Amino acid sequence: MKHPAYIPIDPDFFDLFQKEMDKDALKVIYFDTVHYPNLLETGGKATGITDKRKEGQFMTFENGDEVRLDRIIVYNGKPGPAYDEYDAYALAPLTCKAGYDDEDCSA
Repeated sequence: MKHPAYIPIDPDFFDLFQKEMDKDALKVIYFDTVHYPNLLETGGKATGITDKRKEGQFMTFENGDEVRLDRIIVYNGKPGPAYDEYDAYALAPLTCKAGYDDEDCSA
């Protein structure tokens, strides 16, 4: 499966991420870009944010993990750039359409 295209994030997240990266440990839950909508988790000391021109921006960790910023759902218990996508995906079965566009909700 092709990796989804990088979606630029709100610039405020860079300041929020930096505050969390200044701490000794950071826990991140994010969407797997290969097997969507699987979730992955990583943690430890974040070392920085790198920009890979064609792939997007990534948070790097001392353990070697790299997490694409637009796929972060939660970081240290705070909503990340992909939280709304996660929330919509998780709540889809509760709607009258249950994720389908062709169902009639007027019944």
